Amino acid sequence: MEFEELKSGLWVCRSKVHNFGTDAFLLTGFCGYRAKDRVCDLGTGCGIIPLLMQRYRPPKSVYAVDIQPDAIEQLRLGMEKSGGTLAIEPICADLRELSMLPQGQLDLVTCNPPYKANAAGILSEDPQKQIARHEIAGGIGDICAAASRLLKYHGRFCLCCRPERLADVMCAMRANGIEPKRLRLVCKTPESAPWLFLLEGKKGGKPFLQIEPALFVRSGGEMTAEAAQICHFGDKYI
Repeated sequence: MEFEELKSGLWVCRSKVHNFGTDAFLLTGFCGYRAKDRVCDLGTGCGIIPLLMQRYRPPKSVYAVDIQPDAIEQLRLGMEKSGGTLAIEPICADLRELSMLPQGQLDLVTCNPPYKANAAGILSEDPQKQIARHEIAGGIGDICAAASRLLKYHGRFCLCCRPERLADVMCAMRANGIEPKRLRLVCKTPESAPWLFLLEGKKGGKPFLQIEPALFVRSGGEMTAEAAQICHFGDKYI
């Protein structure tokens, strides 16, 4: 494990299993959290998204949920090294069983889920990596159901995933009373096909999907100004 400084005095503890990349920065920027929000990050891993939310105008509170004890311990280590008081509550629990959290009261739920379905792709020999990369500890339907239970009426659910899972995610949202409202595709370059999508749904919302302009991460060999502003770390995670 190693520590990395996200901004002066704010640290994240990363490991080979519980690490992070550009997608965490992009989702944090996309979700548009507010200072008054009560938030839950599902499958938080090392807690990168709750920690990134502490860089600027932190939300009122963030529940950081993960089923893996090692992930929650990494988040705790990062919080301890950061010192001060961070409005983050690490919770080691199965997202399918979150009765300890306030039901129907949260403003925002975020999730950077496993990108591969349970039976898709080659499984790692490491059980922790299996959970992080495949829908072993809950599929997209379970994630959307958990978000729906936690959100208040018109609360927002934001997640990122691979484009081939877009139909699955939208169907799962609607099946759990969350209407897809805002979609943005992310391309590594203007010439390449999307490698990621960012999607916001609203609990109890009416059907209407806004498709935002694509986000290009790099152009002409350099990170685009928009991507750099969101990530705030130059080329480090690209």
